Amino acid sequence: MNYSAVILAAGKGTRMRSEIPKVMHKAAGKTLIRHVIDAVLESGVKDIVVVVGHGRASVEQELAGEGFRFAVQEEQRGTGHALLQAEPYLEKSRNFLVLPGDTPLLQTNALRAILNHHKDTAAQATVLSCTLQDPTGYGRIVRSAQRRFEAVVEEKDASPEQREISEINSGIYVFMGASVLAALHELKTNNAQKEYYLPDVLDIINRKGQKVEVLRHPSEEDIYGVNDRVQLAYAEKILRRRKNYALMYSGVTITDPDLTFIDASVDVGRDTVVLPFTFLAGNTKIGENCRLGPGSFINDSIVGNDTSVEYSRVKEAQIGDECTIGPYSYLRPETIIGNQVKIGDFVELKKTVVGEKSKIPHLSYIGDAVIGKYANVGAGTITCNYDGKDKYVTIIEDHAFIGSNTNLIAPITIGKNAVTGAGSSLSHDVPPDSLAVERAQAKVKKKRE
Repeated sequence: MNYSAVILAAGKGTRMRSEIPKVMHKAAGKTLIRHVIDAVLESGVKDIVVVVGHGRASVEQELAGEGFRFAVQEEQRGTGHALLQAEPYLEKSRNFLVLPGDTPLLQTNALRAILNHHKDTAAQATVLSCTLQDPTGYGRIVRSAQRRFEAVVEEKDASPEQREISEINSGIYVFMGASVLAALHELKTNNAQKEYYLPDVLDIINRKGQKVEVLRHPSEEDIYGVNDRVQLAYAEKILRRRKNYALMYSGVTITDPDLTFIDASVDVGRDTVVLPFTFLAGNTKIGENCRLGPGSFINDSIVGNDTSVEYSRVKEAQIGDECTIGPYSYLRPETIIGNQVKIGDFVELKKTVVGEKSKIPHLSYIGDAVIGKYANVGAGTITCNYDGKDKYVTIIEDHAFIGSNTNLIAPITIGKNAVTGAGSSLSHDVPPDSLAVERAQAKVKKKRE
């Protein structure tokens, strides 16, 4: 059976106290709606309609170019009204999944379970429920004496007896198109919120004698929604725990999962060890047998095999195999490090290419530079790449040796096998196989008594 999906993402999320739409807040490196979209796609549903409203431009931009369709809820008048806005995109003969865009913990197995249950029972409507120890805030599933579905009652409209019910509505449904679209046009606003409640269509469908099924999901964690910053932090913690456990089961050592923060989008190779207080973020790929941390932050970068990154910041950079980075190195965007390179303590690289087996051991700033193979850059070296208006390139060729405390005033090329004397400030090219020393003559004066 082919399914469509409608994701409800029009709400402002007033409890977030933010100008950012609720579904655009991030948990474990991805927006809330991206987590939901990924779960839907992994369940096999590819035809997706997103209902947008508050902050619609940012939501549409986040999902642009992926073939999704957008329905607009100009005025937020409830979840039933939101789904009604998607009617032009829905076929009466088709079944579709409906779910909120603020449930980042939702997993594919839950969606597959409700889709399969809906199909196997030939229901017109199926709702995913869950039993909570504390159901406060959720609509309650009311059942008959025969345990069949009777209604969903929102907490504000529930009687004291109904509020004692622990089985709640997750807000995730599967509908037969013709049945739910007809029911949507019969919705009323005779409730505490004066809104069109989507759960009321279940009651309408049920009263017409059509089949409504309830599938109870065993994990309350999966259906957890995010309504404020506290709940966002709770969801983030769970997502990171899931990611860390998945990596450990795949062969990665994480010495303390509670103190290690890895985004859902990060790949880490086998036998890599990740030490505490390490952050791996964005589209980062880590090779095998690496050692990361403690205290490193790597985002949107590629790290090869057998490389160590200790107490360092790596941002949008590439590092080869068998490299040693840190402690306290800073690799800025567009930096590319070859194999078997050493970048030591308090070294900052920006838009720099470093060839294999070269060394920049400590206390240097190298920006807008190209360094060849087997070069050695001494402590305190600076590439003076900016004249106040433009940036210029420094080239250090293979086997060159840069003496400590050297200023290389770009544009400049240090030739192959060349050596610069310690303490030099050079503004002219140095030919291959030569020594360049440029220092002011020392003046010694006797101290006055």
